[in-house]
Amino acid sequence: MLNYKNMKMKNLFKSKFLMIGAAIAVLLCFPSCSKDFLERPPEDSYSVDTFYKTDAQVRASTNHLYSKPWYNFITNVAWAIGELSSGNGRTWDPRNADFDNFAITGEHGTLTQAWESLYAVIAQSNSLINTLPKAVGPDVSPEVLNNALGEARFIRATAYFYLVRIFGSVPIIADNTEYVLEPVVPRNPVEDVYKFIIRDLEFAMENLEDKTRGSNYDENARVSSGSAKAMLSKIYLYQEDWSKAYQLSEEVINSGEFKLYGGDAEDGDPSGSYYDLFLTANDNNPESIFALQWSTSGQYAEGNGLQSLFAQAGITGFSDGWSAIGPSLDLQAAYEDTDEDLRYYATIMAPGAYYPDLNGGYTVSENVNHQGTNVGIKKYVVGNPSTNGGGAMQSYPNNTYILRYGELLLINAEAALRGGGPYEKGVESLNKVRRRAGLEDLENPTLEDVFHERRIELAFEFEWWYDVVRRGPEFAIDYLSNTERGTFNNDTDPPTVNSEHYTPTADDLLFPYPSNETQNNPALLEPPVPYDFEDGQ
Repeated sequence: MLNYKNMKMKNLFKSKFLMIGAAIAVLLCFPSCSKDFLERPPEDSYSVDTFYKTDAQVRASTNHLYSKPWYNFITNVAWAIGELSSGNGRTWDPRNADFDNFAITGEHGTLTQAWESLYAVIAQSNSLINTLPKAVGPDVSPEVLNNALGEARFIRATAYFYLVRIFGSVPIIADNTEYVLEPVVPRNPVEDVYKFIIRDLEFAMENLEDKTRGSNYDENARVSSGSAKAMLSKIYLYQEDWSKAYQLSEEVINSGEFKLYGGDAEDGDPSGSYYDLFLTANDNNPESIFALQWSTSGQYAEGNGLQSLFAQAGITGFSDGWSAIGPSLDLQAAYEDTDEDLRYYATIMAPGAYYPDLNGGYTVSENVNHQGTNVGIKKYVVGNPSTNGGGAMQSYPNNTYILRYGELLLINAEAALRGGGPYEKGVESLNKVRRRAGLEDLENPTLEDVFHERRIELAFEFEWWYDVVRRGPEFAIDYLSNTERGTFNNDTDPPTVNSEHYTPTADDLLFPYPSNETQNNPALLEPPVPYDFEDGQ
């Protein structure tokens, strides 16, 4: 059994006081990062009345929204839901195996981390949204103020997008003060949560700056109006509004703001590759639409913790590297050609594979066997500090993608193939992704081809569970029931498969509310109540 005692930090917020702590947290000085993007003004402490006097101070006010409040969700939750539940990954650890075999209950601590982390993001966004307009000085330009509000609303919308996909109906909290005064709040219908998300993203699209992405990657770190439009296209894909999903994604594609990193001159930026997307040196490359920005400080919860979980022992330069999840046999078999598809090498460590950039040169052991899969994970594994620009145990500087241009092309392809746009346009978007991966074009692709491409392109980026579930209960139950979740038996030559399959119910397609949340807020167990959009923000 894996020993996670040293992995976990105490929760930053107790459930009852989550919003109180988060509401004031934004008024404190958050740790700065070595990236210019994350540098704070030099004040050691400040109050709302004294801090927001200049454009630079207002721009810096959103920095923390790109990192620390997301830590527990990304490090402990996103992969368990996105990869284990979907059958892309597997584990022997009994706690996380509950996601693999659909045995999750409200008592599971990982669900509490999902809830608290995402609502911390929301609370800290709310604090800026509700405080900033009243706290800026006369020298702050309206454009800079509105851009900061657009960033906060974009990030709040993203947190709600995760919550509604994980739990379904959830409370919409737009004002921390009201929650502090009345912490027993009803959940709101799924359709209202999506309406709230769309309103936030429309505001962001209208108020965020337009950008032309350049070679100074640090300047690409913040979200832009194009980022909001791209995220909104994904929301409409989930709403099955194929025309809007296609239209918005097509507008972003035609804008030229983002590029496929490693596409040829016609498709994108030929200076990179799919593999290069996940190197720390290429953080905020032209493909990045929205990515979390982690620190090089080495402090716990300020850096990316994924390498600690994904890497094999000895790679990180520290005592982490727990191989907590392995690529499932089912995912390995899904690759069309592991030699031709360049994404395989960038995602999965096969026995004997050589990585020249990893720690000055790293050869994968012939006995690699993460969680019984006879391979390991490469994606988000970046090596030790000396070759990776800094970091420390459980705290690495490489970004975490939330949305990138490769996915946007697949959103465009799916929306077009579903009738939202010209079929040939969707085919071209799909084939751009395939060409970057070293694969041949498909002449007459189907929706199944698009979903297959999403699975491979975004493996271990925590999307596949949501893709399976959004296709409806009948499809999801059939697909998940037939996904191979077993291990290799290496006592035979050649190895045989110890097959494992688990069948979910329709209720398993959403996760239960954390028990401590329902105890503190019994209204979660009552029917959803429509959200008051006139009083809400």
